Amino acid sequence: MAKYFDVHPDNPQPRNIGQIADAVRSGALIAYPTDSCYALGCRLGSRDGMDRIRSIRRLDDRHHFTLMCRDFAQLGQFVRVDNDVFRAVKASTPGSYTFILPATREVPRMLQHPKKKTVGVRIPDHVVTQALLAELGEPLVSSTLLLPDEEEPMTQGWEIKDRLDHVVDAVVDSGDCGTEPTTVVDFSGGEAEIVRRGAGDTSRFE
Repeated sequence: MAKYFDVHPDNPQPRNIGQIADAVRSGALIAYPTDSCYALGCRLGSRDGMDRIRSIRRLDDRHHFTLMCRDFAQLGQFVRVDNDVFRAVKASTPGSYTFILPATREVPRMLQHPKKKTVGVRIPDHVVTQALLAELGEPLVSSTLLLPDEEEPMTQGWEIKDRLDHVVDAVVDSGDCGTEPTTVVDFSGGEAEIVRRGAGDTSRFE
């Protein structure tokens, strides 16, 4: 059964955040809220966690996982960002955007797109997620919690606990966080290519 953490949306309890971070470090797969919708997350380098996310969502090995980063400095450790892209990404973070960029050596090969050697990165504008990332000290490997054959992600922590009780290790509930996933922008070719239109305004990339 998954552990259930009821976390205050504006003032996350440090004890809860510490316990969630410890669980992630120990290999737990968590369901947690973001500024766009709920996500599944595991520790960087956890092949088991990634395999479990793929199994839950029925994804193939071409799926772009996202590194949920605390800030721009951390993001810069894991992707290569030239000056033009730097300005565009910096102006859009934190926020509901995922950027696909060339991966650095810090990114485990199993996380990179098998052909393009890219990875998705984002900086969330969400108090609870930021508190967790600060406590972890490293990115969370993440994917939108969208179940197969369903058009919208689940929005309620109790519902996720009920549905995924035996396939995730912890559920973090800090209230409803919406159903619209991030806007995905691919900068790996140098120019902005909008891969998915979502919660983030796309006009600055068009």
